[in-house]
Amino acid sequence: MVWLFGFKGESGFSARNTAEDVTEGIDGHGLTAIVTGPTSGIGFETARVLCLRGVHVVMGARNVEAAEKCKEEIKKEIPSATIDILKIDVSSLESVTNFANEYISKGLPLNILLCNAGVMMSPYALSKDGIESQFATNYLGNFHLVNLLLDTMKNTAKNCGQEGRIILISSLLHRVTYQGGIVFDKINDEQFYNASYAYGQSKLATILHAKELARRLKEEGANITANVLHPGVIPTKLSRHSGFMSIFLYGLFQHFQKNIPQGASTSCYLALHPKVKGVSGEYFCDNNVAQPTAYAKDPELAKKLWEFGTELTKAK
Repeated sequence: MVWLFGFKGESGFSARNTAEDVTEGIDGHGLTAIVTGPTSGIGFETARVLCLRGVHVVMGARNVEAAEKCKEEIKKEIPSATIDILKIDVSSLESVTNFANEYISKGLPLNILLCNAGVMMSPYALSKDGIESQFATNYLGNFHLVNLLLDTMKNTAKNCGQEGRIILISSLLHRVTYQGGIVFDKINDEQFYNASYAYGQSKLATILHAKELARRLKEEGANITANVLHPGVIPTKLSRHSGFMSIFLYGLFQHFQKNIPQGASTSCYLALHPKVKGVSGEYFCDNNVAQPTAYAKDPELAKKLWEFGTELTKAK
């Protein structure tokens, strides 16, 4: 019903607002952002709108050739756009490390880290690191990327006096997961694997990551926030493996789904809007704070996951 009537929340925005709507009048000049997964869907729209507002965007892309074409497309519309491209495969810890090292070597500041890249309900597979692919891509790669770039963000926030922002992409489907939320001892168990539950688990892990990261940043007194969002039901390439769920969400309810500019709105809202200054550790939907499941608000589960992620990324 909220979507159908476009009810506005406390932010003044609703599900129907686009990324351009929620950033209208905001000047992003002087800010530098990394956007992963920028070659299609909401990732591309997020990168485009950040460029439109004057942000220097670094596209972290698995397919550099596709990213170059996206850069050309944005530059045609926004000739003044400042865009760099660096290669990253978020499913590979080695690739994430190489990306972070290359970024740091360039001496660039980092105000906004927007982890958009992901996969959805893919068949069972292991990453190059031997980790179930959805968990590796949607959670672990982003966990590693954030940790590697955190000092750069802290230094940038300190030097420019402006809050850094980390934005992670989750899903409403974090509610559809295994019993217990995260099955730490069966992450790679092919016999136990269920594509829908594994996807939900990875997106639950993403929320827990944001919650624990926000707690640690606040405890440290760092001028950086960390938030997570559900972009909405959107017809993008992400759903290509989702089988019945794809038909259910993207067919039966096609009139309730967002278009891509609407789907990118919450990402851009969290990246640039002054109303979310100081807001951290929250789960957003439709440009407003929303409530995730009890699992997603469990501090002990979040700490356990952090330790688990730290062990898996050790020496990577």
